[in-house]
Parts: sequence; structure tokens; C-alpha cells
Amino acid sequence: MFSRFTNIINALQALDKTYSNSEMVWKILRCLPRTWMPKVTAIEEAKNLNVLALEDLLGSLMTHELSMQKKDDDEEKEKKKKKIIALKSSQTEDSVDDDDDDDEELAFITRRFKKFLASKKKFGG
Repeated sequence: MFSRFTNIINALQALDKTYSNSEMVWKILRCLPRTWMPKVTAIEEAKNLNVLALEDLLGSLMTHELSMQKKDDDEEKEKKKKKIIALKSSQTEDSVDDDDDDDEELAFITRRFKKFLASKKKFGG
């Protein structure tokens, strides 16, 4: 954007139309998109725009743009980290042993539950 602005200003100077430094600073600040309004307001509040060099303004805007890009990149990385991964299950011969273990655990739980119910009946529960 700055190179296009400079080309336009140079072409206008060739046609004997010149702008002061403060006018060029104001023109750049006015043409920035709405998302840059907080930065524009901060620059207007913190700096004297009548004496602010065009290069200083450019440096400030480029620094802000880099920090915004870094923040966007960090947010994208966080989104990628939060993706859920589902794994496929597969059965092998070892799973037969697991089934036997599962059956034993189920039988144990069933026996315990029956004992619990029997104790409840004893005490009139």
C-alpha cells in the first residue's frame, strides 16, 4: 500500500501538486480499513501528527501488521492442536484372552451384586 501511495504522490509532484508531510500522514491514516481503527486512534492520541515523519508512521503500521499476523498464526496453530483424533480398533488373536478376562470380571461383579442384594434382604431393605 505504501509503495502505491508513494507512486501516486510522485506522479502528482510531477504535475506540480505537492502535499505536506502532515497531509500525507492524514491521508494514509484515513485510508486504513476499519479493523485498523484502534491503531489509528492510538497513533492520533500518542503522536503529534503535524510533525510525525511518514517513515515513522510506516514503521509503526508495519510493526502492528506483523504482530497481528503472529497472533493469527498462533490462533491457527491452537486450532490445529485441538483436533480430535479417532483411532481404528482391530481384533487380533490376543483379543480372545481379553474376552475371557472380561467374562471373569463380569461374573465377579455379578456375584458381588447378588451378595449385596442378599444382605439388603436380611436387614429388611
